[in-house]
Amino acid sequence: MGHQPRNRFLVPGVTRYSRSAVYAKKALYKRKKTILKKIEQNLPTTKTVQIKGEKNGGQRVIPLEKAPRFYPAEDAPRPKKSRKVNKPAKLRSNITPGTVLILLTGRFRGKRVVFLKQLQSGLLLITGPFRINGVPLRRVNQSYVIATSTKLDISACSLDKLDDAYFKREKKPKKKATEEEIFGEQKVQKKSPSQTRVGDQKEIDEKVIVALKNTPHLKDYLHARFSLSKGQFPHALKF
Repeated sequence: MGHQPRNRFLVPGVTRYSRSAVYAKKALYKRKKTILKKIEQNLPTTKTVQIKGEKNGGQRVIPLEKAPRFYPAEDAPRPKKSRKVNKPAKLRSNITPGTVLILLTGRFRGKRVVFLKQLQSGLLLITGPFRINGVPLRRVNQSYVIATSTKLDISACSLDKLDDAYFKREKKPKKKATEEEIFGEQKVQKKSPSQTRVGDQKEIDEKVIVALKNTPHLKDYLHARFSLSKGQFPHALKF
């Protein structure tokens, strides 16, 4: 009499135990997986054969393994090759350097910010300035902003060193949390921006704030948060 399997089929396609239950019953978690490394051997795949006759070229390269005479009835799945090239998004015509934008999503949604330039990735580089509304130098997608008709003269700002690599985070090795950190006995240190970023933020904010003084009430306009009252619709408003 044949051995009855432990995880038998109740109905076709439905087993009695799940995969995790079988994993626990067989105690597979106690076994160590041993993987043998495949030894790479650079074996020849072709051979050169001398061909007699003056008009036959003298020699010919022949594969060692002959190709099969018949192909499989079902085509083997192949990964689809993507020919798409990532191109930066075209900047909207109403967004120019110095335009005041309204953020629609993210941590600073509802804030009014100043657009500085478009980066190579297509994202927009903006600033609050930080001293006015607390928005630092950030990258945002132009799909999530509303462009207003208010503009500033930011020609004095030097933005050459601000690119996508400037905002790239440094990869640090992961550390296991200690018991003091898990149970709250030891406070986790908060991440603080580097001194170079703080200096760049102050330098750009000073020049943007100088441009704000040329227009009355513009500083208060950037400080105020955008919101809609009952009965107001953004598509019916003129910014």
